Amino acid sequence: MIIAIPVEIDSKESLVSEHFGRSNYFLIYNSEEKEYKFVENSAAKSSGGAGIKAAQIVVDENAQVLVSPQLGQNAADVINEAKIKIYKAQVGSIKENLQALEEGKLKLLSEIHGGYHGN
Repeated sequence: MIIAIPVEIDSKESLVSEHFGRSNYFLIYNSEEKEYKFVENSAAKSSGGAGIKAAQIVVDENAQVLVSPQLGQNAADVINEAKIKIYKAQVGSIKENLQALEEGKLKLLSEIHGGYHGN
């Protein structure tokens, strides 16, 4: 399974980013191969549409699961259209969230916000 997580730094010790569309990187983790890489979020500095652009990065990386603390409606639409499951991240590290996902402790993200639209 390929898992995407928004993170602030390109390190396995990184915390999960609070902001999906404006995170600096995405961890792309292949749980079967136990391999990971970090992909720069080129949308982070966009003047608008960061969530949609970030969601397209996740889709382009063939993620099957997204673990994120929150998501805007436009980004959620892109992710949902690609049939990627969205789980609500816990406050904490990549490792803690991957472990919680593996143990079935993360819930599907049910609260989608309207987006920040320039704020």
